[in-house]
Amino acid sequence: MSTDVQQKENSRATLVIEGMDCASCVAHVEKAALRVEGVRECSVSLAIGRAAVVFDPSRTDTDAIASAITHAGYRAVPLSEQTTGAVAEEQRMHRAELEARSWLRRAITGFALWIPLELAHSIERIGELHSWHEPVLVASIAAATISIIYLGYAFYVSAYRGLRIGTINMDVLIAMGASVAYFYSLTAVIGNKLGLWEEIKLLYFMESVGILALISIGHWLEARARDKTGAAIRELMRIAPTVAFKMVNDDPADAVKSPVSSLHVGDRVLVRPGDRVPIDGDVVSGISSVDESMMSGEPLPVSRTVGDQVIGGTVNQDGYLQVRTSKVGSQTVLAQIVEMVEQAQTQKAPVQKLTDRIAGVFVPAVLLIALITGVGWFIHGQVTHVASPVMWGNIANAVCSVLIIACPCALGLAVPAAIMVGLGRGAKRGILIRNIDAIERAEKVKVIIFDKTGTITTGKPTVVSVIPIGRMRPEEILRLAAGAELFGSHPLGMAIVEHARAQGINIPEPSGFNNEPGLGVSAEIEGKSYLVGSEQLLRAHGRITSGYPPQAAEHTLAHIAQKNPDGTIDRFGLIAISDQVKPDSAEAVAALVSRGLETVLLTGDNRAAATSIARKVGIEIIHAEVRPEGKAEVVRSFQANGVMVAMVGDGINDAPALAQADLGIALGSGSDIAKETGQIVLVSPSLKNVAVALRLSRATMSKIRQNLFLAFVYNVAAIPLAAFGQITPLVAAAAMALSDVSVLGNSLLLARKKIDDD
Repeated sequence: MSTDVQQKENSRATLVIEGMDCASCVAHVEKAALRVEGVRECSVSLAIGRAAVVFDPSRTDTDAIASAITHAGYRAVPLSEQTTGAVAEEQRMHRAELEARSWLRRAITGFALWIPLELAHSIERIGELHSWHEPVLVASIAAATISIIYLGYAFYVSAYRGLRIGTINMDVLIAMGASVAYFYSLTAVIGNKLGLWEEIKLLYFMESVGILALISIGHWLEARARDKTGAAIRELMRIAPTVAFKMVNDDPADAVKSPVSSLHVGDRVLVRPGDRVPIDGDVVSGISSVDESMMSGEPLPVSRTVGDQVIGGTVNQDGYLQVRTSKVGSQTVLAQIVEMVEQAQTQKAPVQKLTDRIAGVFVPAVLLIALITGVGWFIHGQVTHVASPVMWGNIANAVCSVLIIACPCALGLAVPAAIMVGLGRGAKRGILIRNIDAIERAEKVKVIIFDKTGTITTGKPTVVSVIPIGRMRPEEILRLAAGAELFGSHPLGMAIVEHARAQGINIPEPSGFNNEPGLGVSAEIEGKSYLVGSEQLLRAHGRITSGYPPQAAEHTLAHIAQKNPDGTIDRFGLIAISDQVKPDSAEAVAALVSRGLETVLLTGDNRAAATSIARKVGIEIIHAEVRPEGKAEVVRSFQANGVMVAMVGDGINDAPALAQADLGIALGSGSDIAKETGQIVLVSPSLKNVAVALRLSRATMSKIRQNLFLAFVYNVAAIPLAAFGQITPLVAAAAMALSDVSVLGNSLLLARKKIDDD
């Protein structure tokens, strides 16, 4: 079965997942979803609490998948199309706020139970080391019991649900750690009261309370920090106006307030100075400067007048505009950006997949280490003849510390937290990362290949001159060329047509038209066959009977020729076309070269014109006169030398090369964002964001490595210390909570990192 057919048969859905705490939880949710018959893919993001699933709708549905995940111990709710975008994010924020409040209530209760009694016991111990007086002991038992029931309930329920389906999550470790401390101490006290052994001075009632209190405050801090990682995306969502001034007639004074959600394609809206543009559309009246920095990252406002496109959420600065709506709802640029970022957030980078595999065996490994620790302390007690009550106290202390400090929360958050902040930072700059793999690939790129037209240049070519070859007048050459290009869509052909119209020439309509991608067009005009395009086009159709003036070679040349019945090609004119280099292209190329990257110009234009453009922007390697399908071969030639290649193009004629490159970077033009084929889409036509995207990717990967280092080193260093009794359960609980917050805090630093220059 073909890939296209498979894609048509598959459905995609997003589910909101509640109750996940660590990478083990992520693995369990994915496993539960994949067990459902018909589910083909499942990717879960711990940072945003979402699961993206791909399934066969003829075999299952989202309700069945959600039920399976819920049965595994995590509440799952399908996210409908009506609750995507800003609405879904507001709902997620509300759930996160409720979760944070719940953890805060538990933490406050725990500290209220723990701190007073810990202080009272500490005062009693002055002069009487480890002595427990009856009132304090009774109060401690009561406090620990309340804590185990109220604070520990969530952990016990989660642990039970996981064990019920044969999985071991982080809450199993927490529940076991708190239980070991509590039930060891309770057993010791009961045994003493029954006369089975003497007074036990090492009791861990307060530790059981403190453990749950510290972990609860850690979850609260984690929820707060996790919420901040999505701040950039929420900021984008909130800039979209909810109300527009809808035109009911031609008089702006009669415009009435109307919900943006009620607008339809074709409606006209009035945008006043200082207002945000409510919806995507085309200017039909007025002129103004519009601040588009929230979409493109460009700090300077751009002029917008009749015929120009404007994007919803941008700010109209100094003039009145009337805008005809062209996109509504999920089709708007802002909605597409949010959708892209949300989809990317649920994807997994290769390094994340590695940490998930590690986390999958981490919790069982910790349980084994805890068992070995307990056995080791038991053997040590037997060999050294330590009193039995003291030996069991040492075992409880070490086992409890190992179970608590080894929880893999930080490991599960290390990658998604950094990626989420990086995606948000990029979105605010108009850098849309559609594929998470792009973040890892971007920092390894060694060669940057640029398309010319629309990438290095403005993509708005103009006719410079019409050059006769023979006796035909320039006006007649232009008339025939414009007629041949009349039905074409290539920028060069459109420039010829526009120039002919500006000259007042009556353009003939062709009776036959054929577009030959990468070469030009052929058409029948007034009973004769004409060719307009590159010299390769002429050669492909027959033998050329004439040369052309070499002094015109520095421009892009459109060759105009007649195809004769005998197969010869009579070239009778040239049209020199100039496409201006973008003002910041040279600066952007220089920034890449300064980082040691090799830059290449790849174009279907003639070599002389390509060389002229390359010289202006500082590119030394040139591949000219390359057809669209040949561009991918050029990319492969660089890859054959073992280097990572990035291709920068407009996402249309450059699609084969963008797909072949290790990293495809497509320049977006607002309304066409969703059609781009690159792994990274730059909303702004400026090339400056190419370097910024690479710096952002490098910074994000740096944060990921730092987070993984913090998570792994913390566990590697802490577990042995806990096993050898050098860390108490309370210290273990505090360290575990701080490790999560440190990873999230380190990720948030990415939001402040300077990425405009090194």
